[in-house]
Amino acid sequence: MSISTAKQLGLGLCPKCHKVNKMHSAKQCCSRCHSSFHQRKPNSLKLTMAWTVTAIIFLFPANLLPMMVINTLGDRDASTILGGIDYFINDGVYPVAIIVFVASFLIPLAKIAGLILLMMSVKKGSKLTVAQRARLFHFIEFLGPWSMLDVFVVALMVAVVNLGFITSIEAGTGSTYFTLMVIFTMLAAQSFDPRLLWDVPEDEQ
Repeated sequence: MSISTAKQLGLGLCPKCHKVNKMHSAKQCCSRCHSSFHQRKPNSLKLTMAWTVTAIIFLFPANLLPMMVINTLGDRDASTILGGIDYFINDGVYPVAIIVFVASFLIPLAKIAGLILLMMSVKKGSKLTVAQRARLFHFIEFLGPWSMLDVFVVALMVAVVNLGFITSIEAGTGSTYFTLMVIFTMLAAQSFDPRLLWDVPEDEQ
């Protein structure tokens, strides 16, 4: 049994007042609030791809450059994300190591991989059902802010631990790249139009 989509029926939803309009062109004014809107986000896949590729580029310096620099009695100890995870494991603080690994390493990779999978499914189809792909998109949106946990911890420690020459903590260059990488993945998720997932051939539905 095939299910007709709003696009197939020539309908479009106004993002301002949420009124369903009869579409006469790709872009038109809402019959109720008179705001202009598109049936689908313009250049959605191109923008999503651009933000995702940018996030991948920033992913490398974010993991290779120091995330945090600890100054103790004049000695500087720079630590990357993976270096910090290794430090917590060697100290036996496994819960913290797991949290840092998941929030700072696993989640960003999962978001990027999920975005690539969604874009490929729109272009070439997928073995996943449309409903499963839609749930994957909502899961990626949910993961978005959690990647900033590591940046928040670094910012908190920089603000709290400041004893001058004795001990102080400063954010490393990697934290800047990591923040930008997270922002770009969030922009990629916002640029992706999930309605494209339903614009698939009837045999996929």
